[in-house]
Formats: sequence, structure tokens, C-alpha cells
Amino acid sequence: MFDNIKAVIFDLDGTVVDSMWMWEAIDVEYFARFNIPFESSYQEDIEGMSFHETAIYFKERFNFPDSIEQMKADWNNMAWDKYHNEVLPKPGVIDFLEKLKKKGIKCGIATSNSMELCMATLDTHNLTKYFEEIHTANEVNKGKPSPDIYLLVAEKLGVEPGNCLVFEDLYQGICAGNNAGMRTCAIADEYSSKFWDIKVDAADYYINSFTDDVITNWR
Repeated sequence: MFDNIKAVIFDLDGTVVDSMWMWEAIDVEYFARFNIPFESSYQEDIEGMSFHETAIYFKERFNFPDSIEQMKADWNNMAWDKYHNEVLPKPGVIDFLEKLKKKGIKCGIATSNSMELCMATLDTHNLTKYFEEIHTANEVNKGKPSPDIYLLVAEKLGVEPGNCLVFEDLYQGICAGNNAGMRTCAIADEYSSKFWDIKVDAADYYINSFTDDVITNWR
């Protein structure tokens, strides 16, 4: 998996940190403010979209009265406490990041989340020091499955796409890494468990967690 790899690029939610569980609860609460029923399928509809693209999609589909910027601000406020106090790193990820650092392999974050929430959880758990570049899909033209965010992070790291390995928990994110010409590894997450088979089929590799032997036994 790691042959000729000079950089590892991680998705954030569901990959580095265990946070996917909270977003449906936030969406249910937000929709209730406007007396709009929320359905679980809406989460699948927005998979891979950037924070900004999600706000546009929901506003256009459900005609929310607030502006796009107000919607994003409200979501950030609703999630802020959880990202500071409830969202935890995935098992084994810190040891893996330490190993990558010792081996001189560059690391980056390519997330569809907002920068505010990304930094909230990374700073809380002292993870920021492991990543040379941290970028969100709000900085590029299109979110995942387009390759834009992964290509941006690779460019900032100064590493060719073919020498990058991507870790992703969602199918759309795996497709984004593939479309960027990078090697991809699917990681299991409870939120996307029903899509495990298509994730495995799409990725070059797969792991259940960063405590798997392929990670811990890598020398």
C-alpha cells in the first residue's frame, strides 16, 4: 500500500475523527426550525458536497428563508460544541500519524467540512501538528467526487498525485481520490456501513480501522 508513497491525504469526518453520527441530528434540528420533515435520504443526497454546496442545495430544494451565509453560520454554531467536546479521533489514527511523521511522509487534510469545524476538532486533540496542509472543498470549484480538493492538497504539499495515498470513509470521496489519479484506501465507518461493498470495490485498498495489521505492522 505504501510503496512509492510520498504523501498521505486524509478526509476528516468519518476518517480521522468519528463525527458522522452528529450531522443527521443537527439536520433534523435545523429542519424542525422551519417545520420541514427531515428524511435520512437527504444525507445521501449531499454526500461529498462542500459545506457551501450543501447550503445551496438545501436552500434551493426546500426554500429556506435564511441566506446561504446565515445557514452556514447556524450549522457551524450548532456543531461547534460537539466538535470541541464530543468528536473524538478514530482508533489508531494518532499512532499512524506519528509513524508517517517519523518516516518523513507528508500529510494533508482534504475535507468537505468548514474550516472552522475542522480546526476545532484538530486543535482540541492536538492533531494539527501532523498536517502540513489543511484545505476544504469550499476553496475549490467542485466538491467530491470531483478531484479538485485532492489535487489542491497535493499541489500544496508539492507531491505528484501518483505518489499520494488517500484515506476516505465515503464512496464519493474515494471516487474523488481516484479521479485525482491517487491511490485510495476505504476505511470503515458506522455511518456508511451499508455502502461498504461499493466502497471496497471502488478503492485500491480497504481497512476496518487504523488498528488493522496492514497499518500497525507496516515498517
